Amino acid sequence: MSSNGMDKQLRAILQKNSLQAAPLLLGWTLVRQTQAGTIKLRIVETEAYHQDDPASHSFRGPTIRTAPMFQAGGRLYIYFTYGRHFCLNIVTGARGRGEAVLIRVAEPIEGIEIIIKNRFGNVKGPSFHNLANGPGKLTQALGIKDTSLSGKKLDLSSIFLEPPQKPVKAQEIVASSRIGIRQATEMPWRFYIKNNPCVSKHPKARHLGL
Repeated sequence: MSSNGMDKQLRAILQKNSLQAAPLLLGWTLVRQTQAGTIKLRIVETEAYHQDDPASHSFRGPTIRTAPMFQAGGRLYIYFTYGRHFCLNIVTGARGRGEAVLIRVAEPIEGIEIIIKNRFGNVKGPSFHNLANGPGKLTQALGIKDTSLSGKKLDLSSIFLEPPQKPVKAQEIVASSRIGIRQATEMPWRFYIKNNPCVSKHPKARHLGL
C-alpha cells in the first residue's frame, strides 16, 4: 500500500457491516505485489457473512482461525477449505462483530502471465474469463498458498485495494443467494456485476436497490 495509508473511501466502506460493504466493494481492484511483478484483479462478485449468520465461520464465536473476523474492518481473513482451496475475505464492520466479505470472483486486468503461471505453472491455461471465477481460483491467481496473510491489515499487506476507475452503478449490481453453503441458503447475500462474463454462476437473482 502507498505511504498515504488506506484510501478514505475504502476505509468508510470497511467500517460498514458486511451486507452494506459487499456490494460496495464491487469494481475495486485487488492488487498483489510479487517478486514476479504486480497482479491486479477487478472484484466482480462478493458474498457477505456475519456473526448472526449460521453459514458464517463467526457464528459460534471467535476461535484461533476466525480471530481476524472479530477485528475492526480492514484486515484480511484467509482460510483453507475442502482440503485443497484457500479463500480470501475482507473483514468489515466494528471490532467484535465477526463480519467479513468473501471475494468470490475477480476479473484479471494486469499481470495475466503471472496469474496463469500461478494457476497452472506455465503460460497455458483456460479462457481469460475462467482464470479467477471462483474463490479457490482467485487465491491461486493471487499466488496465495497459505494463511500467513490472514489477520494482516490491508494497508500493511502485499495485498491491497485500489478504487475503481469507473464506479459500479446501483442498477448494475445484482443480489442472489450464496453458493456452496448448507445454511441460510435463501438469503440474498451474494452480489455481482450484471452481465460480467467472469461471474461464476447465475442463480435466481434480483437487482439491488442501493
